[in-house]
Amino acid sequence: MSYLDQLFGIKGKVAVVTGGTGVLGNKMCLALANAGASVVILGRRKDAADELAQEIQKAGGKAIGISADVLDEKQLQEAKAKILSTFGSIDILVNGAGGNIPGAVIAPDKTFMDLKMDDFKKVVDLNLHGTVLPSQIFGEAMAKQKRGVIINISSMSAMVPLTRIVGYSAAKSAVSNFTQWLAVEMAKKFGEGIRVNAIAPGFFLTEQNRNLLTNTDGSLTDRGKSIIASTPFGRFGDADELSGALIWLTSDASKFVSGIVVPVDGAYSAFSGV
Repeated sequence: MSYLDQLFGIKGKVAVVTGGTGVLGNKMCLALANAGASVVILGRRKDAADELAQEIQKAGGKAIGISADVLDEKQLQEAKAKILSTFGSIDILVNGAGGNIPGAVIAPDKTFMDLKMDDFKKVVDLNLHGTVLPSQIFGEAMAKQKRGVIINISSMSAMVPLTRIVGYSAAKSAVSNFTQWLAVEMAKKFGEGIRVNAIAPGFFLTEQNRNLLTNTDGSLTDRGKSIIASTPFGRFGDADELSGALIWLTSDASKFVSGIVVPVDGAYSAFSGV
């Protein structure tokens, strides 16, 4: 094994990916599998999780799909028991489940006073509570074995709140803060073997934002044009471009790194606009 293979290797590790059936989650599952990890694809769509698991298996990797809601403690506990009985450990957790809904967005012809608080709460529950609860349940296995890596998924909207996107921005800001808090908590209570970091993707086309950023003919909407104009690379990210940061953060190459949020954004977060 070469030095780089040893440094960035995660072969034999067991990785759980929540939201693994989404556009970004799918690519993260494939990246972890290609790097040698056994992958647990956890999501509400069991058929989609099983389909991805079969794809990984056909390529020579190890993977299973498990149906569970990240806001349901009982389902997550059952998932943890199944994972431990199948693979024996949980070494990596990627909290990829998240999303937004229209009621937590302020439309151009609306104001903050029109915000639907029930929808705001749903977005905060999914993105924040849906990160905290899996971290607590799967993190318990890491605490017992005194090793493990938790990767949360933050957002550019956590660094600079996006106009209109009030619920998602608030939730992702909390995810970034929680990442730092949990990194300290786990290190202080269970040792340096457990690390917690986050990735903050820039703008990637997903099932949820495609209609907001592109027209039916593939051209950019006004909002899409604004985002590209604010991204020095001049394009949206490709989902595969999260893989490098993911493998770095889950491997011993980042052994002394914990409590950080890594932008993968085509320099969006560094651009002042002038």
